[in-house]
Amino acid sequence: MAKNFYITTPIYYPSGKPHMGHAYSSIVADIFARFKRLENYNVLFLTGTDEHGQKIQKEAEKNKKEPKIFCDEISETFRSLTKKLNLSNNDFIRTTETRHHKSVIEIWNRLVKSGDIYLDKYSGWYSVSDEAFYDEDEIQNDNGKKVSKISGSIVEWVEEESYFFKLSSWSKNLLEFYKKNPNFILPTTRKNEVVKFVEKGLKDLSVSRTSFSWGIQVPENKKHVIYVWLDALTNYISALDFPDTNNKKYKTFWPADVHIIGKDILRFHAIFWPAFLLAAKLPLPKKVFGHGWILSDDKKMSKSLGNILDPLEIIDKYGIDQLRYYLIKEVSLGNDGSISMQNLKNCINNDLANNYGNLCQRVFSFIKKNCDNKIPKSTNLTNSDKKLLDNLKNTLPKLVDHMNKQELNEYIKLVVNFSFEANKYFNDSEPWAVKKKDPGRMKAIMFTIVQQIKNISILLNPVIPDATKKILTMLNFSENDIKIDKINDIKSLNHEKELDDLEILFNKIENDN
Repeated sequence: MAKNFYITTPIYYPSGKPHMGHAYSSIVADIFARFKRLENYNVLFLTGTDEHGQKIQKEAEKNKKEPKIFCDEISETFRSLTKKLNLSNNDFIRTTETRHHKSVIEIWNRLVKSGDIYLDKYSGWYSVSDEAFYDEDEIQNDNGKKVSKISGSIVEWVEEESYFFKLSSWSKNLLEFYKKNPNFILPTTRKNEVVKFVEKGLKDLSVSRTSFSWGIQVPENKKHVIYVWLDALTNYISALDFPDTNNKKYKTFWPADVHIIGKDILRFHAIFWPAFLLAAKLPLPKKVFGHGWILSDDKKMSKSLGNILDPLEIIDKYGIDQLRYYLIKEVSLGNDGSISMQNLKNCINNDLANNYGNLCQRVFSFIKKNCDNKIPKSTNLTNSDKKLLDNLKNTLPKLVDHMNKQELNEYIKLVVNFSFEANKYFNDSEPWAVKKKDPGRMKAIMFTIVQQIKNISILLNPVIPDATKKILTMLNFSENDIKIDKINDIKSLNHEKELDDLEILFNKIENDN
């Protein structure tokens, strides 16, 4: 039976250029997608852009462009970002696409049919920036302005005719669902926040606006535009060609295995989205994981503080593998994480250049000079050789478990430790000294260390795909060969082929004067 896995990023709001938060969400999702492919899963990885709403309309007007033209241009920067971040996404969805429009209309009609939509008047605090409504106790004064306590965004008082979704009637169902599915919202701290919020009682949700026109119109009342979050969240099934629930794509991948999102949009994904789906009589996703914010030197990034770290600039200067690795190593997924340029440089030097990169360089240089540039073949392994390989092999279930629990930094710590152990094994074994007196033993050492480099490279491949691909390609692995079941498979190495020259994987970074 085929193993399927469907993972999504939030779809990004293209009102400005991509930032570190976008990069982090995307890289995290990509690592999970790549790892599942290592396990031979059939993976669908979705990302994209959310292109409707008042904020987009205002930005387009400011730039003196039609909203669709403005979206085409900005959305392309996010599509380019997927390439820059070396994402392995199979699909990129835009909410201005016809396939999405059909899905949203179907969801709306289902909610109308279920009796969960009604027409009334809305009055309350609304944030154009967040595309979110806030209660009075979620608002505070800040220098004479009303802002959201949650996001800090300016809110304005809005009074207008609106369609409402009967969110209040779904509180009990949601709480029951959370109880029956304790891993639906992760990490646990986020789940607790959501449960407490729902237990206080939910208010009906305004799901249309009349104060702007850029969006999907309500079918039965064209002066209303469907609320951007009801619109945007539907992307997860419109990418599966919903409303056709009999098509292969939908049947294969829905419900989604995990939505990777930032904690600032948790409420929309953990309350609104499941409520919409329950009302529409559709299955709910299996998991919503809300990661923390990326801070710069322990402070939230902002233009006024001048502490914004641009992912594109970092990639251009240091490389994509370097950024991917650093973010995953430095930030505990689920918590806020502070990053800095100095820590980035230290991480590149210590973990990538001096550890994994140096290991590969030393080993393959030795093989070139002392083994006719071919991987030695040996079956005469000692207990120390077997221990090195068995330690990793025996840890595989734990590594898989870390990935399944979204414990990325625990995963990476274990893998990196194997790289340190491999370096120590190589130093302690001293193949350069053993060569003359016992060439057979030298071959066994080199066979063992190449096996371990292969194993480590497979495990690191989801995190640093470019560098590991160079190593695995040199070892005669095609992309389809990079699988978990190749770990410790002694027959997977080619002993007849001369190895290609290995370029430096990671340049050491000198500190600025």
